[in-house]
Amino acid sequence: MASSSSYEKYDIRKRNPNPKSCVLLVIDMQNYFSTIAKPILPSITTTIDLCRRASIPIIFTRHCHKSPADYGMLGEWWNNDLVFDGTPEAELMPELRRLPSEEVVEKNTYSAFRATDLEDRLKEIGVEEVIVTGVMTNLCCETTAREAFVRGFRVFFSTDATATSSLELHEATLMNIAYGFAYLVDCKKLKNALSSVANS
Repeated sequence: MASSSSYEKYDIRKRNPNPKSCVLLVIDMQNYFSTIAKPILPSITTTIDLCRRASIPIIFTRHCHKSPADYGMLGEWWNNDLVFDGTPEAELMPELRRLPSEEVVEKNTYSAFRATDLEDRLKEIGVEEVIVTGVMTNLCCETTAREAFVRGFRVFFSTDATATSSLELHEATLMNIAYGFAYLVDCKKLKNALSSVANS
């Protein structure tokens, strides 16, 4: 989604994910966000396919609200324009072709770690690294990436399999994330990294 010129000066740390200790997080690729999400579907599905072939576990998140008790500040911030559980908008986009064995974590705020069992689940399966993809770059993806970092996970953040409402916001997050929280990757880098591991 972004040209590299805006954030490349911050993208100075280089590392490849370890398929034996990482997981792919696919954040909130739901019908509600389809306008933002559709342009990155090719990159998302490519990333998912690469991770499946490398036997990297994939966890999807689904943002939804069940009652006013779980709105928190989001209700005030977005004037109750929220994603409600049980509606078609709350469902994952069918184009993702999620497998029945792939987990879905439900959340009701920006972070996939807050008030969920995600951290316990990752530790249970020996995960030390997360690859963050999905929507929105500057809200749920960024918050999840930052929280993963402070909880001790190594973070890889996709530049082409994340999206938000504007290029300006997308690139601002990539600058911040590269500066302090995550290694930046894209489909090409991920493919090369996973291929080199498979061939070693």
